Amino acid sequence: MDIKNLAFAFLLFSMNTTISQQAYYFPERNATWQERPPSAFNLDGNKLNEAVNFAKSNEYSGSRDLRIAILKGFAHEPFHQILGPTKKRGGPAGIILKNGYIVQQWGDIKRVDMTFSVTKSFLSTVAGLAVDNHLIQSTDDKVSSYIWDGTFAGEHNSKISWKHLLQQNSDWSGELWGGKDWADRPPKEGGLDDWKFRKLNEPGTVMEYNDVRVNVLAYALTHVWRKPVPVVLKEYLMDKIGTSTTWRWYGYDNAWTVIDGIKMKSVTGGGHSGAGIFISTEDMARFGLLFLNNGKWNSEQLLSEAWVKEAITPSAPNPNYGYMWWLNKKGDRQWKGLSEDVYYAAGFGGNFIVIDKANNLVVVTRWLEPSKIGDFMALIQDAME
Repeated sequence: MDIKNLAFAFLLFSMNTTISQQAYYFPERNATWQERPPSAFNLDGNKLNEAVNFAKSNEYSGSRDLRIAILKGFAHEPFHQILGPTKKRGGPAGIILKNGYIVQQWGDIKRVDMTFSVTKSFLSTVAGLAVDNHLIQSTDDKVSSYIWDGTFAGEHNSKISWKHLLQQNSDWSGELWGGKDWADRPPKEGGLDDWKFRKLNEPGTVMEYNDVRVNVLAYALTHVWRKPVPVVLKEYLMDKIGTSTTWRWYGYDNAWTVIDGIKMKSVTGGGHSGAGIFISTEDMARFGLLFLNNGKWNSEQLLSEAWVKEAITPSAPNPNYGYMWWLNKKGDRQWKGLSEDVYYAAGFGGNFIVIDKANNLVVVTRWLEPSKIGDFMALIQDAME
């Protein structure tokens, strides 16, 4: 190859390298989110349409009046009641992003709806921001070293670390905002006495999905930050990724604490008694895009790459769970045919933010029948040419 052709080849290589380094598109606030046809990314448009039609035709079967859906869905819990705000939901909606560009959307993506336990992934991110800002030195630290008001006192609770709370294997025992740990999602077997006087599991050994303990994490983070958790999320992250001003994060009606003489609300990590994050599909997609790019938005590292990696590391008691993110590892919850590197936030009623790093995809779907999410993701996977 002569010098002229060699120089031209080098120029092409440089251009391709630049393009690959700028692979992701990050939409600015209030700008029209750029769309690309699926064919621009070698995606089969017809098969993507099939996936969208599947989502539309498999709407969550619970009532659109979410007060009714919540009370029916958690009827097994003794003393369960609505303690915070709720909102009637809309219909199925979703976005599929490829490299940050919209390649498919359906429903009202700007409508604000409850998102239930998807909130937990936002809450764990606030913990990550606390670690990044050295307010928490290590997730292995005992929470009692930071919160000394009795919430983490006693032989059992004093052993609990931030990691235990984030992985939902703390077995924290107590009552918060009128909610008792043993009454939240109790076993199907037994009765009140069995649940109340059970033997506590050593922290870090048994994973149990429990909103009272998640709310204890939110309470602890409120005191570490010395300000309301939604304020932290807005200032450090949501404003910087260009979310709208429509999202809200609620706590229970009685969930007030006083810090530095200021009364502030302690929020929830879910909505099964009301409250949690109310947010649009579009804003959920921005949050997912941040994680797809390992915590970086454009050129700004908003959340450390180290935290993102730690947050999606399997926990010992449950390899399908990290720091309030579900992981697509082998087991009963695995979505067959999809990469084990896929991870996702999941909430009651079929709310999902799915991060597929291998394919540079973010998928947000709202009000999909939860049992159908694996089939839905398989249809999207099938659209990859």
